[in-house]
Amino acid sequence: MIKPGIIIAEDHRLFRSGLKFILEASNMYTVIGEASDGFELLGLLEDKKPSLVIMDINMPRMNGIEATQLAMARYPDLKIIVLSMYDDMEYYNTLLDQGIKGFLLKDADNEEFFLAINKVLAGETYFSQEVLLNIIRKSSDIGPIKLSRREKEILELISQGMSNKEIADKLQISQRTVERHRTHLLEKTGSKNSIRLVIYALKNHLISI
Repeated sequence: MIKPGIIIAEDHRLFRSGLKFILEASNMYTVIGEASDGFELLGLLEDKKPSLVIMDINMPRMNGIEATQLAMARYPDLKIIVLSMYDDMEYYNTLLDQGIKGFLLKDADNEEFFLAINKVLAGETYFSQEVLLNIIRKSSDIGPIKLSRREKEILELISQGMSNKEIADKLQISQRTVERHRTHLLEKTGSKNSIRLVIYALKNHLISI
């Protein structure tokens, strides 16, 4: 069985070593690279194809915000979990718009750490509860909208991290129809991407956590 390859981008060597030890001790993942700043990460991505990047926000030379923007522009399908502190809230909106798949607070326990990794590797998103509640509270409010029964079904499945193909198979409709509904949902809610759409749905109680 091939283990998912993970790159850790974190400038504090002791913390980075701790993450590497936890990941490899689990016997579920392989750490295929370590970076102490954004420049080193971008260099690693040229040669390695990680299943996941664990990214710190505050790093020297090039921080996690800039590194994420450049990495996502070059590798749109890259999966990134951002490690953050409570005072990093100002960066969350920027990172959400860049397509980040997860936020995890640095004081999370091992159980939550592995839960976040496994969810993101499975194509879902993961946000620490405190982070998610803060994002919902600070997100812009355009008010509730009217959704058709089919739109509600598709929104629920999007929130579960399903792809257009998976939704089409489950509802026994064409992929093109799912794509059209997804586009309409994004337009109706003023959302830039699916993560923003889910946050809108949570804020307006269209789905539950």
